[in-house]
Amino acid sequence: MNRWPSIRRSFGIVLVFILGLAVTSAPIRHYAAFPNEVRLFQGQARHLNYSMPVHASGSLDTGVAVVNGKEARSFPVNMNQPLSILPKQSGVTELKLKLFGRIPFKTVKLQVVPDLRVVPGGQTIGVKVKAAGIMVVGHHLVQTGPDKRSSPGEEAKLKLGDLIVAINGTPLNDVTKVAALAEAAGRNGTALQLDVKRGKQRFTTSLRPAFDQEDRAWRLGLYIRDSAAGVGTLTFYAPDQGVYGALGHVITDMDTQTPIDVGSGQILQSNVLSISKSQNGEPGEKRATIVKEGKSLGSVERNTPFGIFGKMDRLPEHAMHSDPIPVAFAEEVKEGPAEILTVVDGQKVEKFSIQIVHVSKQTSPATKGMVIRITDPKLLERTGGIVQGMSGSPIIQDGKLIGAVTHVFVNDPASGYGCFIEWMLQDAGIMLQPLQQTSKAI
Repeated sequence: MNRWPSIRRSFGIVLVFILGLAVTSAPIRHYAAFPNEVRLFQGQARHLNYSMPVHASGSLDTGVAVVNGKEARSFPVNMNQPLSILPKQSGVTELKLKLFGRIPFKTVKLQVVPDLRVVPGGQTIGVKVKAAGIMVVGHHLVQTGPDKRSSPGEEAKLKLGDLIVAINGTPLNDVTKVAALAEAAGRNGTALQLDVKRGKQRFTTSLRPAFDQEDRAWRLGLYIRDSAAGVGTLTFYAPDQGVYGALGHVITDMDTQTPIDVGSGQILQSNVLSISKSQNGEPGEKRATIVKEGKSLGSVERNTPFGIFGKMDRLPEHAMHSDPIPVAFAEEVKEGPAEILTVVDGQKVEKFSIQIVHVSKQTSPATKGMVIRITDPKLLERTGGIVQGMSGSPIIQDGKLIGAVTHVFVNDPASGYGCFIEWMLQDAGIMLQPLQQTSKAI
């Protein structure tokens, strides 16, 4: 009787069991999860933990960083203890680890960038923006005869969300000037030449105004708008660069839901009058008003998927943190307790507890970086969770600014999304993208 098949099968089962134990063991999991590249801010120490009961030797360019407080280029490493890395100056280097001084074990690329600190916001702000043209927000039928109605704008192939940037070759972003142009073209029997921006596409079209028999005026057959206003929350102020970031999400037109191409704008001091509490299926909102005597706090220069950005000369009043604090890379954010800064009454910035329940691994800018949940009983009692106008509220974890509140879950208002602060800082122009950080002039 041949017993070899049975022996081989038993041996295979044992081998699979041993490999399973090895793969699920803490040292192997730590090794597999350890990144091949680590980014650090200059002067901010980072601790790397392998938790492996072995000794190794390490080597590192001491001009960029030091390990475990030692200036030596080569040093012994106890892999069962955390490695403390202190970045000294900007640059890129490699931390090489070898077992028994000869066997390559792990090579980690260290990228050190200049230290960056910002003042977290939390203040409610009023936002007024002027589009970089005339926004098409609807079509209007003109009564051109007893039984005839038409829309010249629709016939000119204009769509909702289009931005008319010039008329007859002249840049225009003021709706009050359009009626006179339509009147002149109608009386002269000529067509208006429109320069239109649709997303990234630009084109020219002709629009011939129609005479409205009802109100005796020349019409374009369009509903148009040139500005928008609302309230949100300041996320950060960077005093060294004189810039700010707010909202954490793009400003869209209320009718077309398309992003507004900002030509100019300003943020102003705002005062929260009351809170409409969030309920399942019905997000609440901050009821706020712009302080009449308040001066402009800053300009609005960009409107991106991660908020609005521009120049700001001074920190708004009622700042909870007047001193700058460190910021975190996206990969530093972890699940667990954190806090947000926001206003729920008047202009007072308050701190509230939250829980980060999920973190998305993002290596390039993307929204919805984390899922957060309000845990602070005081905030839940006053707002029911996340409300409109709270977007942009800074999220702080372990003393670092890590992101901003962006959206609420309609069916669970205690929860919502947040974006990583790294992407906001990139759009503000004060943190370079990873490829730019490692590039060198030649």
